[in-house]
Amino acid sequence: MLAARLADARFFWEQDLKVPLEEQAKKLSGIVFHDKLGTIADKVERVAKLARWLVEEGIVAGADADQAERAARLAKADLVTGMVGEFPEIQGVIGGYLARAQGEPDAVADAVRDHYKPVGQGDEVPGAPVTVAVALADKLDSLGRFFAIEEVPTGSKDPYALRRAAIGVLRIIRDNQLDFDIYRAIKAALFLETRDLDPEDTTSRTWRPIYSLQSFFVERLKQVMRDEGRRHDLVNAVIPEGDVGFSVRTAISACEALGTFLDLDDGADLLTAYKRAANILKKEKWEPSGAAIAGDLEPQERALVEALDAAEPKASAAVEAEDFTAAMAALASLRRPIDDFFDHVTVNDPDKVKRARRLDLLARFRDAVQRVADFSKIEG
Repeated sequence: MLAARLADARFFWEQDLKVPLEEQAKKLSGIVFHDKLGTIADKVERVAKLARWLVEEGIVAGADADQAERAARLAKADLVTGMVGEFPEIQGVIGGYLARAQGEPDAVADAVRDHYKPVGQGDEVPGAPVTVAVALADKLDSLGRFFAIEEVPTGSKDPYALRRAAIGVLRIIRDNQLDFDIYRAIKAALFLETRDLDPEDTTSRTWRPIYSLQSFFVERLKQVMRDEGRRHDLVNAVIPEGDVGFSVRTAISACEALGTFLDLDDGADLLTAYKRAANILKKEKWEPSGAAIAGDLEPQERALVEALDAAEPKASAAVEAEDFTAAMAALASLRRPIDDFFDHVTVNDPDKVKRARRLDLLARFRDAVQRVADFSKIEG
């Protein structure tokens, strides 16, 4: 039995080797990808353009744009080969071997072989630049197009493996440290071909997928973090509500720094102080006056003002530089002053001037913390 299967494999390999993958790819126009999304050849055309765009925009550095486009145009060609017809589980892999045997550059052959990766949690994440470009383009095209036609995962049903595709995108971005804007990439996936979608029509239903996909990616990012033993609630703390242009690399870096900070006494105590300040302000329905905090300040008030004066610019500069460890260090400097403030100062003083000043100071403290991360989203 085994000898017969090996003989079959050899026969199909020798037959497939005679037909250039470029010729095989032409047959993809006869295979429907989805009745609303055209043929596999249509998908290949989109993926090829998107792979080139990822390289030319500098999102995937170190890749040759021509090779990325070439690999994308050949990546699905093995679907019509005798080898895949007989052994469906080797699609992609056998295409890579055929590409190399037919004289394609190693970078192209490797991209054809590995463009489906990563498939599962333990699967290898592509690192070669051309492969990264094609793997991202293939997954982004599927995500953008299926969301555009409202074929989205529901409950346990995910017939087009879109959750897996999104997690694959996130893992590729993270492991390759790509400076990747989800909004921009999805917009490109949808609008590089504008014959059916208008990128300027922001009121159109064609823009809905971008916003839906942002939320989808946030949920998948939580899953990735949870699978790795990280706190998933921190994702909401570092990605602003409604932010469709969040950087995955920045979000992951911020989550890691925030998690480390909260494991320290300074972080845990600052979180407690933040929640206390936020609760007081909410209870009082307090809107900051915007006036400078002045007057005959008590020592603890003055110490908190001075600490905020020093910490706010440091934290802002650190966030701008994406140095979240430094941003957390700046927040840590507020821990003792805010604790002393709560221990020695009466916020709801009978004196209306003092009360307003102290509530304003708490609002300033709250806002300074929230500029680094939204601590209200943190559990515990």
